Amino acid sequence: MMKFNANQIQVGISACLVGEKVRFDGGHKQSRFCVDELSQYVSYQKVCPEMAIGMGTPRQTIRLVDHGKGIRLQASRGHQDYTDKMLEFSRNFVKNLSHLSGYVVCAKSPTCGMERVKVYQPQHNMASRDGIGLYTKALMEANPLLPVEEDGRLNDPVIRENFITRVFTYHHWQQLVEKGITRKALFQFHANHKYLLMAHEPKMYRELGPLLATFEGDVNELAQQYITGVMAVLKHNAKRRNHANSLQHIQGYFKRNLSSIERRQLAESIDKYRQGLLPLLAPITLIKLFLERYPDPYIAAQVYLNPHPEQLKLRISH
Repeated sequence: MMKFNANQIQVGISACLVGEKVRFDGGHKQSRFCVDELSQYVSYQKVCPEMAIGMGTPRQTIRLVDHGKGIRLQASRGHQDYTDKMLEFSRNFVKNLSHLSGYVVCAKSPTCGMERVKVYQPQHNMASRDGIGLYTKALMEANPLLPVEEDGRLNDPVIRENFITRVFTYHHWQQLVEKGITRKALFQFHANHKYLLMAHEPKMYRELGPLLATFEGDVNELAQQYITGVMAVLKHNAKRRNHANSLQHIQGYFKRNLSSIERRQLAESIDKYRQGLLPLLAPITLIKLFLERYPDPYIAAQVYLNPHPEQLKLRISH
C-alpha cells in the first residue's frame, strides 16, 4: 500500500494513456498532455484493469451489456463474462488509493470510462451512452472527493484547468491533513482559498464560512464536511464574471497604495478580461506586479493567484 507524499503529487492514470501497449489491439492511447506536460509536476500510478485480471493483449474486445438484470462486462463475441473478476479487482484496488490527488481515466472504455460509455441492450438491439466503466465506477464510489477526469475531456482548456486546479487544491488539503487537522488550520486554509472558491461558485463558497464558524462538533467531522463542500465548489467551472468579481475584490486591497495611473491600468485590465478582450493571465500578471511593489501578506497567500504551475499555460486561453 502506497503512502501519501506531501512533496510529490501522485495521480492515478490508465496505463494506456502513458504509452503502455495494453489495449485490446496491442496498442496504446498515449495522452500528450499527460506524458509531456503534466508528468513534469506529478508522479503517476498506472494500471490497466483488464490486464490486471489477466486478460492479456491483444485480446477480444469487451463491452457493457444490459440484459435487464444488471449491467455485465462481457466479450463482444461469445458469452465470456468478466464482471465478477473485474468487480473483485476494482473493489480491492481502489480502497487503497487515498494517497492519490487525482486520476485520469481512458474515455469510452467499458472498464475505465467516466461517463457516456456504451451499454448494449441485446433484447432491444440497441445501445445507450449512459454507462460508467466498472473500474472507474468503483474508483469514484470509494474515493468521492478524488478529482477524476477523462483523457479526451482534457483537450478542452476550461475542463483541463478545472481538473488541474482540483488536483492541486486536493493535494494542499492532503498536506494539511498529514500535518494534523486543527480549527486554526481550517480557517487558514479557507482564508488562503477564498478568491479561488469565489471564482468557481460564489453562493456555495459563502456557505463554507458559517460552517467553520458555527460547527461545534468534532474537528475531524467538521473537516470532512468542509472539504466535501470545497471540492463540490471547485467542480463548477469558473465563469468569467466570477473571475472578474474575485479580481475586483483583490483590487480593493491595493486602492490606497496604487497611483491613479496604476488604478486605471488594473481596472481596465479587469474590465477587458470581463469583456473577453484579454485572457485571465493579463489582470493576474498585473496584480502580481503590484503585489511586488506594494506587499500584502493576505493577498500574497491567495492560492487564486497561483493555483497551479504557470508552465502548464492553463490561464492563457481564457
